[in-house]
Amino acid sequence: MMLQFGRGGNGEGLESYVLFCTRNLLKSLALLIAREGIELLPARVESSTVATDLVTFDEFEADLRAYQLRRSGRTLKLERIPMEVLFLLMERRGQLVTREEIIEKLWGKDVFLDTDNAINTAIRKIRQVLKDDPEQPRFIRTVTGRGYRFIGQIAEVVIPTAQGLTQQQPASGSPATTSTPTGIGKRWKLIVPAIAALLALSVGGYFYLGRTPKLTDKDTIVLADFNNTTGDSVFDGTLRQGLAVQLEQSPFLSLISEERMHQVLRLMGKPADARLTPEIAREICERTASAAVLDGSIASLGSQYVLGLRAEDCRTGDVLADEQVQVARKEDVLNALGQIASKFRTRVGESLTTVKKYDVPLAEATTPSLEALKAYSAGWQVVSSTGSAAAVPFFNRAIEIDPNFASAYAALGRMYGDIGESVLSAQNTNKAYQLRDHASDQERFFISLTYELQVTGDLEKAQQICDLWVRAYPRASLPHGLLAGGIYPSIGKREESVKEAKIAVGIDPDFSIGYSLLADSYLALERTAEAEKALQRASDRKLDIPDFHVQRYVIAFLKDDKTGMDREAALPREKPGADDWMSNAEGFVSAYSGHLQEARKMSGRAADLARKAERRDTEALYEADAAVREALFGNASAARQRAGDALALSKSRDAEYEAAFALALSGDSARSQGLAEDLSRRFPEDTIVRFTYVPTIRALVALNHNQPSKAVELLQTAISYEGGTPIEGGSEFLLGAGSLYPAYVRGLAYLAAHQGAEAVGEFQKILDHRGIVLSDPIGALAHLQLGRAYALSGNKTKAKSAYQDFLTLWKDADADVPILRQAKAEYAKLR
Repeated sequence: MMLQFGRGGNGEGLESYVLFCTRNLLKSLALLIAREGIELLPARVESSTVATDLVTFDEFEADLRAYQLRRSGRTLKLERIPMEVLFLLMERRGQLVTREEIIEKLWGKDVFLDTDNAINTAIRKIRQVLKDDPEQPRFIRTVTGRGYRFIGQIAEVVIPTAQGLTQQQPASGSPATTSTPTGIGKRWKLIVPAIAALLALSVGGYFYLGRTPKLTDKDTIVLADFNNTTGDSVFDGTLRQGLAVQLEQSPFLSLISEERMHQVLRLMGKPADARLTPEIAREICERTASAAVLDGSIASLGSQYVLGLRAEDCRTGDVLADEQVQVARKEDVLNALGQIASKFRTRVGESLTTVKKYDVPLAEATTPSLEALKAYSAGWQVVSSTGSAAAVPFFNRAIEIDPNFASAYAALGRMYGDIGESVLSAQNTNKAYQLRDHASDQERFFISLTYELQVTGDLEKAQQICDLWVRAYPRASLPHGLLAGGIYPSIGKREESVKEAKIAVGIDPDFSIGYSLLADSYLALERTAEAEKALQRASDRKLDIPDFHVQRYVIAFLKDDKTGMDREAALPREKPGADDWMSNAEGFVSAYSGHLQEARKMSGRAADLARKAERRDTEALYEADAAVREALFGNASAARQRAGDALALSKSRDAEYEAAFALALSGDSARSQGLAEDLSRRFPEDTIVRFTYVPTIRALVALNHNQPSKAVELLQTAISYEGGTPIEGGSEFLLGAGSLYPAYVRGLAYLAAHQGAEAVGEFQKILDHRGIVLSDPIGALAHLQLGRAYALSGNKTKAKSAYQDFLTLWKDADADVPILRQAKAEYAKLR
């Protein structure tokens, strides 16, 4: 996981003063060190103290003369203190070396350093270099609460004496006595007062005058997995997720998705769920041109726990921040993690003001239960590696453990929305909204926004929340993605959707759905080449989601590229969960050219697949799609049957609308009117229901009652929203389902009112926006209706041309389709 940090400004004059004083103190300290002959690190081991210069173990070679550690001839980077600890452990191979012995050998007895932390750091770095797993060690085994033991096989014993590890030998080679503290211990007594003075000024300047940030607002850091040596698996993955939640609270930190992390892992030839060790995290850091690696640790200390957090520059190895905290109980770990995260934020340059403002304790921002947080963390891991459907059980488990876990309900609502289960999505999102006070500020933005999108449907309020979210968290990509996909396309604002999608992928270049939204809006704007480029950019980054295959299939259809269609239709067959989307898309395309039997077969297959996956809302939507198709083609009885099947499965907003549309078009005004009333009652604030769905259904009912003028009047409210893609479930969003239905019904009303010229305008509108209609059958039927409108207007030439266009498009259509028979009869009369 990656984060981005902001920079705070400081007073330039005051900074200069502090720097001036600091430089003078450093000069004085340097003179003291030079006069006393002080070395601040253990002195290098001299070759005169050993018989030979090399120690070999496994594939490693320790060169004592060059003071290097090599593997297969390649020099490895290991700092002085870790190297000294490694030499000491190797000298005592097979024996327990206590922490106290390490401290005395390296620093002496009287030392004022945080030696415990120094030893922890040294051991961690040794293990990193040796690639030694602390849980299954090959070289260094931890003896809990006591010390360490070197267990590797040494081929040649060439270890210097312990004295040689810590202080230079006299020229004569005579050894120093073991009872004498090492040089470092003595020298620290001399330099501590000077360092204390320097620190006093530095700390004073840090808190009083402001800090120079260690990271800028352009820097990113990679968050590694926690090194858990407690033996308790509940911490695995959990602490990293908790830390991410805490750091996300900062408006200066921008956590990129797990999707991006997994994408980089794939490019590295590693599985998406590979453990993010410091080594792997560092390579990710380098590949993404990031600034630092942030890794954490948790260890047992008797009955207590020690949490550590460390940030290193991944290019130089410099330590940017190093925090440690000790807690008495397991139940206190999450609170301690929150505290250490807050300290880290201040260390890297965030202002104390924003840290205090956006710092909800972790247990309040998520859950006090480690087990619930672990399930929640596992859910997000599965989302990135496998998909939304597979993550549902994990978020359900988190809620079972903690019924007040707001973020888990929000995540579950999002997962169900992703797979087209709108009713379940709304239920869980509504629960998250009720519990939104148990969440961080940024998570509350997400919960409130999805509540307006999934529960109330109030797009105006949703847009307002997005605007507030963007202002509060300028580095967040999600609000831009939701504007681009959940708000602007629904109301026909395609240029705005393009703008927001570009911002989203600019913030997170591996935001897969962002490229899909960009392609969809480009298609709606009739900019097919740019839509293809957006999908190609995603492909170049090795991104792959089912949406891309459906969109490439639709683009190939628009270009009449049969080979391209076949290629894309074949690919998802190998991907579980995507098969029904493509089958539904094939059903739409078959219907567009009048192949009704094939369309029935493919939509039936899509419904069967959804049923097997227990996705009732999605299955209902496929049935409702089929009902509308039958009604448009003149099969009233089949339309009523399929509408009834859809309603028996689900009362989701979109399935109910399509069923009502099909019933009204097939003459069942009573049932259609009842469904319109139900939609109005259940979704009183829903923008699409109020201004598109209900007016369209009522207009069709008015037409059934020979009231075309009333129908036109009812549809006035829909004009501002025409061009939008109202149906959001499953693959319908990608197929143009339901788009421009108000224009189609308005055209029918003008035909019924014998207003041919006005009808021409409505059907021509549909033909002029093929990038919006895509594969919806009204795109084909608009040619026929345009012919009827021209015939009504007395323009026989244009009428014949429009009929010919339709009959050419349907030249291989099923002969028994009622509307085709009508079209042929009408065209014969024109001739």
